[in-house]
Amino acid sequence: MCDTNAYVYKDGNEELYLENVDLIRPEEQKVYLRSLFGEEKLFEGKIKEISLMKHKIVLESD
Repeated sequence: MCDTNAYVYKDGNEELYLENVDLIRPEEQKVYLRSLFGEEKLFEGKIKEISLMKHKIVLESD
């Protein structure tokens, strides 16, 4: 199984935010994420990039 991780883009770097992302849902100025293990996070910002080949989601603050 290939797992997708979410990262936050900050100061030119990508910092790990959540591993094994199962669900992504935009909610106004926020992004809701849930992992395969039920961990939930609500990021204040937007999706910068999604790479399906690299199994990576990059988020950034507004």
